[in-house]
Amino acid sequence: MNVGITGSSGLIGTALTSHLRASGRRVSPIVRREPAPGEIGWDPSAGRLDPGDLEPLDAIVHLAGAGIGDHRWTDEYKQTLLDSRVDGTSLIAESMAGLGESGPQTLLSGSAVGYYGDRGSEVVDEQSTSGDGFLAEICRRWEAATAAAEAAGIRVAHLRTGIVLSSEGGALRKMLPIFKLGAGGRFGSGDQWMSWISIDDQVRAIDHLLTADVEGPVNLTAPDPVTNEEFADTLGDVLGRPTFLPVPKFGPKLLLGAELADALLFDGQRVRSGVLQAESDFSFAHPDLTTALRSVLGR
Repeated sequence: MNVGITGSSGLIGTALTSHLRASGRRVSPIVRREPAPGEIGWDPSAGRLDPGDLEPLDAIVHLAGAGIGDHRWTDEYKQTLLDSRVDGTSLIAESMAGLGESGPQTLLSGSAVGYYGDRGSEVVDEQSTSGDGFLAEICRRWEAATAAAEAAGIRVAHLRTGIVLSSEGGALRKMLPIFKLGAGGRFGSGDQWMSWISIDDQVRAIDHLLTADVEGPVNLTAPDPVTNEEFADTLGDVLGRPTFLPVPKFGPKLLLGAELADALLFDGQRVRSGVLQAESDFSFAHPDLTTALRSVLGR
């Protein structure tokens, strides 16, 4: 199988590329820079992608998009976040659709559990409605941008990813220094739910979905979501450090801006991975948080 990957240099894309190659798959990174041999060039902001370059592929995993937490959410950066997802996804979907049966017939397209908005303690799954807020809006438009591929009969799955646990990047890497100092703790009340997945299970799930008879939304989250307070306590236990210092809301809001701080740290989703577990019989290597953290941190 020859798999094209956008966002192949990101946290998930890097791990996925290594995993697929180790399992004998051929990987063709789809890159914005000048492509090296075995790579495919594209420029989503300019609408540039040669559909002929996609013909040798069997599937595409589309992960590209500007980083949600990389900058404060000015109006300009919010537009960048939206455009980087919608424009790139539309370009991929329309290029695949134009190839018909001569091109790749599977598209695994990125999304996020932010689709559900802030839902308190409500358990949500793939059948749940979308929520409120900017992240939910991004996810709705991100997923809708695959319409051309779906209309052409291509199998499309939307990867609604939770918090990916890795020591190499993402939220956990940002938390580690303060928790290792013994100055970590819950954010705000700590009641907000965190739906997470280990980086190993993330890439294993994507690999699984390349051939599983699944389409539509798929929650990529472990079976055991936890509250923020539970997450902080478990991380402290794994590191052998105390977690008695809560982080008040005003600090992150001053640093990040209120809207971004709420979206990343104080809103939550209690997500059930119904499709992965019930419909495609995927088995998690790290189903509980302690096991996951010990694995990614080598503890």
